[in-house]
Amino acid sequence: MQFRQKALSKLQSPEELDVPVRFARPQGGLVLTVTVLVMAAACFWAVTGSVSSKLNAPGILTHAEGSYVLQSPVSGQVTAVRAKEGDRLPQGAPLLDVRTKRGVQAVRTVAAGRVTSMVAKIGAVVTTGADVATVERIDDPDDPLVAMVYVSGGSGSTVPVGARVDLTVQSVPAQQFGVLRGRVKAVGRVPQTRQQITGFLGDSQLGEQFSAQGKPVAVLVQLDRSSGTTSGYTWSSKSGPPYAIDSTTLVSGAIHVAAQRPVDWLLP
Repeated sequence: MQFRQKALSKLQSPEELDVPVRFARPQGGLVLTVTVLVMAAACFWAVTGSVSSKLNAPGILTHAEGSYVLQSPVSGQVTAVRAKEGDRLPQGAPLLDVRTKRGVQAVRTVAAGRVTSMVAKIGAVVTTGADVATVERIDDPDDPLVAMVYVSGGSGSTVPVGARVDLTVQSVPAQQFGVLRGRVKAVGRVPQTRQQITGFLGDSQLGEQFSAQGKPVAVLVQLDRSSGTTSGYTWSSKSGPPYAIDSTTLVSGAIHVAAQRPVDWLLP
């Protein structure tokens, strides 16, 4: 009965003119306007803006010609060591004396360079083909250092020649002296095997380390030179470290690859 009375009352006054009209709140319109403006700005940035990305990869400071492992051409006992690590030797310089059945014979350098490691010691017995030293190829003492960075095989095609590279040097505190500056000079055409890396760097452990995640692509980085720093190279800080940097020092490279428009990420 109560329901029927309400229905009859509704029919008697259908317009309800005395009831105030509720309009939309001003805050709701403001939120809508701001949302539309933000979306428009985002679309404009996605089409016209650009985002730069970095490709991180391990590497090492070296000289452009790399290093080689010197092997003994004879078998016998080492009677004399004529050089030490760090010495620069010309091509054909005697490095070791080995007593063989035919007398004492010298083991000589194959190419000019700097001795980076000496394996053979006085009194040691070596066999033909045994590793006795590692020599870094250097024709001129003033030859500048370069960085060899090894990126994953699938990322090699994204690295353009001339791209900026920031190198964090293992022996230099980055928070205090910053990073080393350089640019990509060349990019390998095909991924390298562990044996190829070992052959260039003259170190099997480095070859295994740089190829641990698969065959990498070698990227040659030319360091920016500077006459205002002790090291002779450009750093992100004003003067860099107050000492020289050596070859065969490990680095971590951040390669600035080509910038992309955000809209490209959405397109196939």
